[in-house]
Amino acid sequence: MSKQDLKRIEVLTEVLAGRRTTESAAAVLQMSVRQAQRLLARYEDGGGGAALIHRSRGRTASNRLSHGVRDYLLELVRQDYRDFGPTLAAEVLFVRHGVAISRETLRKWKVEAGLWLSRKQGRTFHQPRLRRESYGELVQIDGSEHRWFEGRGEACTLLVFIDDSTSKLMQLRFVPSESTASYFEVLRAYLERHGCRTAWSGTAAGQQWRHGRR
Repeated sequence: MSKQDLKRIEVLTEVLAGRRTTESAAAVLQMSVRQAQRLLARYEDGGGGAALIHRSRGRTASNRLSHGVRDYLLELVRQDYRDFGPTLAAEVLFVRHGVAISRETLRKWKVEAGLWLSRKQGRTFHQPRLRRESYGELVQIDGSEHRWFEGRGEACTLLVFIDDSTSKLMQLRFVPSESTASYFEVLRAYLERHGCRTAWSGTAAGQQWRHGRR
């Protein structure tokens, strides 16, 4: 697609979108108003840019025409609508640029251009982590902020120590807030009661952490 073709498509879509008059388009494209009107009519009746390029090139192969329109639309998407899904992008292209394209065609073009992941490509499979085999081998630690006492007290955080193998609750304590200091207090009480386990995993003060004995 030549620069002249791209310029014609850009100007004519602005006319269709109501952002430019036919007279202004004729001046920009350096042609008479009547020529601009005929060009606009072919652009509308022939299905957009494909018909326009077809008239300007004579008997160009249809696959070449579609590639020209494809490159133009993908460039618009790449510059201004990269984060838009195919459905929204197709709607915006029609409203803002006057270009009608089906969402499935646009989806196919975006996938081929690497601008969109297909459903098959977008699937991510996560292998579930297997539980540890032995009791005490791993202790999961977490905190949950909630109004545990409803209207009888202020909101607080429940710190929980859970054995990964058996899901047994090993240690629980209500604390004013989830902080490193509160975790250390509960950890000390846990160690005094159960001793040191092989590994720890959890979240403390907003930071994920793991500890394992070497």
